[in-house]
Amino acid sequence: MEPPADSRPDHKDGSSRREFIRRLAAISAGLTVAAPLGRAGTITEKRALNDEPPKTDGAGGLMEIALNVNGNTERLVVDPRVTLLDALRDRFDLTGTKKGCDRGACGACTVHLDGRRVLSCLTLAVMAQRKKITTIEGLATGDELHPVQAAFIECDGFQCGYCTPGQIMSAVACISEGHTGSDSEIREYMSGNLCRCGAYPNIVAAVKTAAAKMKGEVN
Repeated sequence: MEPPADSRPDHKDGSSRREFIRRLAAISAGLTVAAPLGRAGTITEKRALNDEPPKTDGAGGLMEIALNVNGNTERLVVDPRVTLLDALRDRFDLTGTKKGCDRGACGACTVHLDGRRVLSCLTLAVMAQRKKITTIEGLATGDELHPVQAAFIECDGFQCGYCTPGQIMSAVACISEGHTGSDSEIREYMSGNLCRCGAYPNIVAAVKTAAAKMKGEVN
């Protein structure tokens, strides 16, 4: 009796299409499990490093660094090519900073280094040592929102919200830099942050509202 077509050997070594599919399924299942396990290992490593500073010998080109993020300093071992964006999201679980274009064009990943706005996707994590890093999670004081955060809510300065953390971080810097003299000036100094939903008029209104409130608080 002739064997079923899908179990016939496809070549002289005797492997079949059915065996190939079986092996492919096994490999796919292994990759599916490996991804969360890999992430869990990263988080575990970070916690261990917080308990006891790691001792590295340069094996694999890894570097031990200490980052001050939102007032907390944590130590971790990273590849020197890791960006600040990936370190914040994958190693600190601060996912408020968004990965948009990942090439410095959209501004969604904007954070502050020593009060100055930077694109974290173009900044290496090792470059942020000995600097004060502030992310969107570090703006509020307890349950009290930062004035810019409150103004974005009041003025409906967002739609889908994906670009909003970067917009807010840039708006805080824009105000502190003194670039809120007119709508056109605000647009110019916020132009590095793109909004695919087109909420620009409301974003400008939010920056103006927050600037007025913060000026009143200072006075």
